Amino acid sequence: MPREQGRKVVASNRKARHDYAILDTYEAGMVLTGTEVKSLRAGRSSLVDAFGHENNGEIFLHGMHIPEYTQGTWTNHEPRRVRKLLLKRDEIHKMMGKLREDGLTLVPLSVYFHNGYAKVELGLAKGKKAYDKRQDLAARDAQKEINKALGRRSKGMV
Repeated sequence: MPREQGRKVVASNRKARHDYAILDTYEAGMVLTGTEVKSLRAGRSSLVDAFGHENNGEIFLHGMHIPEYTQGTWTNHEPRRVRKLLLKRDEIHKMMGKLREDGLTLVPLSVYFHNGYAKVELGLAKGKKAYDKRQDLAARDAQKEINKALGRRSKGMV
C-alpha cells in the first residue's frame, strides 16, 4: 500500500496565535502508540492547554488530548499522557537557549500528518498582554475595512 503524500492537518491551536506572539516555529515528530495514531488518523485530537517542556535534554509535550480509539481493546492509550518529541540535538539546544530567556514558552500550534508521519508544529512564544490583543484586533478590523473599500473602488462602486 503506498504511503500517503502531502500534509493533512488533524488539529490546530488557533487560540495560541491570539494569546501569544509566535517568535519561531519548529517541526517535531512524536513518539506515539498504535491506537494514538489510529485516533489521530480519525481526526480526533485537542491542543487546548498543551505545552512543551524540557526534561534531561529532551522535549516532552504535556496536556495534549488524544481520545481513546473507539475500536481499541486493552491496548488503548491514556488520553493525556506525556509524549516525547523527536527533534535534532542542535534544535533542542537552540530552543533551550531561547526558552531560558524571560517569558518564553513552547506552545503546540498544530498536529498533522506529513507524508504519513505524525508531526507537531511547535511555536516559541511570548505571552501577549490584554492591550496587545486589543491592538491586534483593531489592526485586523482596520485591514478588513481597507480591503473592503479597495474592492468597492476597483469595481467602480465608490
